[in-house]
Amino acid sequence: MEGDRLIDDDFRSLHPTKEHQKPTPLPWLQISILVLIQVCEPMTAESIYPYINQLVSELDITGGDKRKVGYYAGLLFSLFFVTEAMTVLYWNRISDRVGRKPILIFGLFGTALSMLCFGLSRTFWALVFSRCLCGLLNGNIGVMKSALGDLTDHTNRAQGYAFIPVAWSVGASIGPWIGGSLSKPHDNFPSTFQGAFWQEYPYFLPCLITSGFVLLVAIIFLKLFKETAPKLWTNPYHLLGDLTQTGNTVPLNSLLTRPVIISISNCMVHACIAMVHASILPLFFSMPIELGGLGFSPRIIGFIMGIYGLCSGLFQVLFVARIVQHLGERSVFLIGLLCYIPAFISLPIMNAYARQFRVTPVIWVLVTVTFILLTIADMAYAAIYMFITASAPNRSLLGTTNGLAQTAVSVVNAVSPVLSTSALSFSVEKNILGGYGAYILFLLLVCSAMLLALKLPYKMWEEHDDDILQY
Repeated sequence: MEGDRLIDDDFRSLHPTKEHQKPTPLPWLQISILVLIQVCEPMTAESIYPYINQLVSELDITGGDKRKVGYYAGLLFSLFFVTEAMTVLYWNRISDRVGRKPILIFGLFGTALSMLCFGLSRTFWALVFSRCLCGLLNGNIGVMKSALGDLTDHTNRAQGYAFIPVAWSVGASIGPWIGGSLSKPHDNFPSTFQGAFWQEYPYFLPCLITSGFVLLVAIIFLKLFKETAPKLWTNPYHLLGDLTQTGNTVPLNSLLTRPVIISISNCMVHACIAMVHASILPLFFSMPIELGGLGFSPRIIGFIMGIYGLCSGLFQVLFVARIVQHLGERSVFLIGLLCYIPAFISLPIMNAYARQFRVTPVIWVLVTVTFILLTIADMAYAAIYMFITASAPNRSLLGTTNGLAQTAVSVVNAVSPVLSTSALSFSVEKNILGGYGAYILFLLLVCSAMLLALKLPYKMWEEHDDDILQY
């Protein structure tokens, strides 16, 4: 088929065969700005983690039953991804037509606005609205990966994509610290925040700080970032018309090649596991010991999660590119998945110990070991994103490919938090296997993911022959 042959030729031009070549220098200014954009999402999302359970318990939505907090907290986590799944493919397809820059700036302003709304919410449905608003207006996570793919090639992609988990870790360290330290400022800083406003809106300050950071990044982005997409929008008056069109005339079924399907499937399952652990971890830390957690305060949760994010970020930037180059993307991805098995097992072990001896230094050692495992597991992010980028049929479809992947991930992320936190709450409420029954399900999920990961090739997609390109 002529069309298929053209796609294959374009694929090879985008992904030439790997040889012993000197890595292409990375455009550090452009990469740094993309890293700042990537920092915004985990910082804003995870800034609510330290206090979200306490906030929900204060809204009377649970009827005073703390065992039900997990249901509603998980729903709030999921809503962002539900609405993101509805629009993220659209934003990414449009970025192939009008460029990455206008979509990214739109997403930054949408994130800032939604965080301000979240801080001013005093009802559960207001919180629902703010989370939905953020998801609808934000296609940045997929478009940012497309821009990074535009800026890298097969010689420097491992180094470039190593910054994705770094950026996430930085945001994940700053966000919980902001949320845990600055929530309820009228209690923690009474001499500075004395007005009735801070008592009425005790969680507005961390939302204001994170929103301000996002707006600062938006200004830097507007001033310094240069468009990376191969198709540029040159007339701003045509942008509105482009946004109302499909964004790309190529049918989506042209993307359903074997590399794309396998890469996105693994990305989905990995995202599910990562989101499950990320959702239950703050709930586990905050739940009373007798209900299956450790009973930590929001301040402690914010501090320890911030330390983890910082250490993980340093590890990614210093070692991930070297590890990927030495072991290969497939092995790194498998190792990352494998680390989730002991990371899940450590949680019921910590609670069982705390029930017997309360929180002692042994608990802190186990918390440290868990975070070390999660740091190693974070390497899987860079590995699977490299597979997805390499699977794109051609450069003009890179944004659409990432958009399709992000849509799939958003659907998984929409379901994972509410199901995982609900499963944990249900397991505790019904005392299934002593309250630890949910962890069996989580371990089975990881084992299933390991089997799927074996479908990934030992070498990157572009190193294979023609017959692997078509499904």
